[in-house]
Amino acid sequence: MALPVTHDSGLVIFDCDGVLVDSERLTVRTESAILTRLGWPMSEVEVVERFVGRSAGYMHAEVERHLGRPVDWDREFEAPTRAALEQDLTPVDGIVEALDAITRPTCVASSGSHDKMAFTLGRTGLFDRFAGRIFSVDEVAHGKPAPDIFLHAARGMGVDPIGCVVVEDSPSGVAAGCAAGIRVIAYAGGVTPAHRLASDGVVVIDDMRSLVGLLGAGS
Repeated sequence: MALPVTHDSGLVIFDCDGVLVDSERLTVRTESAILTRLGWPMSEVEVVERFVGRSAGYMHAEVERHLGRPVDWDREFEAPTRAALEQDLTPVDGIVEALDAITRPTCVASSGSHDKMAFTLGRTGLFDRFAGRIFSVDEVAHGKPAPDIFLHAARGMGVDPIGCVVVEDSPSGVAAGCAAGIRVIAYAGGVTPAHRLASDGVVVIDDMRSLVGLLGAGS
């Protein structure tokens, strides 16, 4: 149940992959190899352009449409991707220092599932920082670039979206934040270049440690 709405919350809504956990590099590399093996050769750059920031359901539909056949997602994608994350996953550089310094309320709103976030956030030691304040695209009708997940997170936290800040790392996530009427800070230190994240009113950073200063006195 959503909490009573607070209009001046200062809530910071974090995306997960590529913002809190440095999973995008590993996932993109793995997905590029898998797609090529399945018969849809795709470079890492193309994977970023097509799928980073989008839901798994969106990717599944696009891949099966292109291949013209169903795919065993657990075997072909989930197992090798999880193996890569188990071996090499770390927090995004600078995010631990930023979270240690930020005193505003925070939550997570991601295109990933709750199971995936429990794994990645748990693997990197970040889960307890957000436990009970994690929202998944599985809870809403439309994934990014639609604003649904961010509006849902704000409602779940009992705040007005206008008083929030979104931290994102993908064009679809930036678009979703803007569509929700939320101030967006875009992180360009991952797989998506700064020029693809730039938009009117969006602040682009390449170091998570700079978040604290951008969030102002309420941080």
